[in-house]
Amino acid sequence: MNIILLGPPGAGKGTQAQRLVKHRNMVQLSTGDMLREARTSGTEMGKVVAAVMDRGDLVTDEIVIGLIRERLAAGTTDGGYIFDGFPRTLAQADALGALLEELGESLDRVVEMQVDDEALVARITARSTCGNCGEVYNDNTKPIPADGVCTSCGEAAEFKRRADDNEESLKTRLLAYYKQTSPLIGYYHAKGTLVSINGLAAMEEVATSMDQALDG
Repeated sequence: MNIILLGPPGAGKGTQAQRLVKHRNMVQLSTGDMLREARTSGTEMGKVVAAVMDRGDLVTDEIVIGLIRERLAAGTTDGGYIFDGFPRTLAQADALGALLEELGESLDRVVEMQVDDEALVARITARSTCGNCGEVYNDNTKPIPADGVCTSCGEAAEFKRRADDNEESLKTRLLAYYKQTSPLIGYYHAKGTLVSINGLAAMEEVATSMDQALDG
């Protein structure tokens, strides 16, 4: 099963993607991770990526599609793929659809994680992550352990906040999402692949809703 997780920054896409990787043997295709890996890979595509990034230029859609093509052609999973951070625009959605068709693959579900903006800002500005494993904590709902030991990796850790996890930056990121990415909701609804779930419910409830969206 190949899926896209849609939702604004902080909606919980990464958390749910990690769970799907663990429980469904899916592969998370993060464009950011793929670009970093390609840059140091020494492959022809990697050299192109390195040159573009070293110049400080934006990586083109064609390059990202090329990286995704390489990963899909490798056929390294039987659980399917989670597209994380791509597509973000209608043009990218068209390009991904054409690539999947070319490779004989399908896009089975697009899951929109719906959130309330004010609640989302409140949640994200209280967020910290474990410097070792990336486990997410929240000042209100899942405080950092008093002993400083991460409950996920069991290690004493430095807990970090993202520099852009502040109200002003979040509002800028949300505006960019609504301008560029939210049109994909209507796009995939028209294609009959969109399912919407409540992204601000308790983590277990979101997980249950995610399973129902994928299995329904």
